Amino acid sequence: MNLNPTNYQSPSSSQGVAGDMIAEIVQLRNKLTSSNAPVELKEETMRSVDRLERIAKLGSYSSEFEKIDKYVDWITRIPWATVTQDNLNIQNAKQIMDTTHYGMNTVKNLILDYLSVMQLKTRRVHRDTELPINQREVTRVVAPVLLFVGLQGVGKTSITESIANSMGRKFVRISLGAIGDVRTLRGVPRHELDSEPGQIIKALVRTGTMNPVILIDEIEKAATNVGLLNDVMAALLEILDPEQNHAFIDHYIDYPVDLSRVFFVCTANNLGGLSAALLDRLEVIRFTSYSDEEKKVIAQSYLLPRVLANTGLTKEYVQIMEEVWPLIIRPVGFDAGLRQLERNIATMIRSAAREIVEGKTPPIIISPENLREYVLADQGPLS
Repeated sequence: MNLNPTNYQSPSSSQGVAGDMIAEIVQLRNKLTSSNAPVELKEETMRSVDRLERIAKLGSYSSEFEKIDKYVDWITRIPWATVTQDNLNIQNAKQIMDTTHYGMNTVKNLILDYLSVMQLKTRRVHRDTELPINQREVTRVVAPVLLFVGLQGVGKTSITESIANSMGRKFVRISLGAIGDVRTLRGVPRHELDSEPGQIIKALVRTGTMNPVILIDEIEKAATNVGLLNDVMAALLEILDPEQNHAFIDHYIDYPVDLSRVFFVCTANNLGGLSAALLDRLEVIRFTSYSDEEKKVIAQSYLLPRVLANTGLTKEYVQIMEEVWPLIIRPVGFDAGLRQLERNIATMIRSAAREIVEGKTPPIIISPENLREYVLADQGPLS
């Protein structure tokens, strides 16, 4: 007779454990039943829940409970039937993109063209609903998969966010920089210890909609290992190809998930490492470096107001003379994009804020003569 207190359970305690487990299984069943998951997936998962219940009624505990509980949680959080209403007003979209970004007319016009097509197809769908079912046209608006190519800091990520805002869609970013395992995208199968869905499914869960704008960032940096890079390219092909992504299989969910309503945008610094098959599915848009004049307009109209707002100041407190802009754009802020320029502006405004706090009477006027007092001296020559 085993009297080891760590192994022994009285009949009453065993019944208590089984009762608690049955109560949790009932909650699991209700959660699954009330979800919007596809009927086939519900039925398949419910068989696993039924098996747990039979084991629990025998007074036993199954280690499968945690796995099934976790799986039910994920499949019920996927927004299977939820989509956000698109705002297809092209004047509104143009205004939002112009407000947040200067220039970029090629990208903006392409988005406006796409929204126009969506608007026309939506009108056709509404018109067809008045016809008998056998006379209706099957229309499916497939978003172009855009690939923004350009150096860092030229606005690839921020313009994608503006696209999402202009369409009234949720936005989420997935970075593939230095990805070490293709399962990051495809998910880890349920039978493995570290099982979980991939980043695509997680993006749908985070946004709570089946038609978000998903930015897949730095796709050319997925891996330096040739075999792994090929696997990643194959996974991206299934995710991005409109002919395949209506039935994307995540290895954890193990059930087709429709990605056809997602608006995918990819970014890359260059096209090296990308497969020809993948490039064939993408619409490549090249982002060029900003000229000094463009940087000046962007700095004055976009960057400075944003930095002032972030520091709680206004133009009445800090004023930058016109002659200062060429000095911080080049050579101190010389790069293809705008990141260094924004850092320089932020450095100046913070230095001015400190002077105000220390008692200097505003406005703080930054001129070519006192610029070195506001920009870090180790950033190079200012003239």
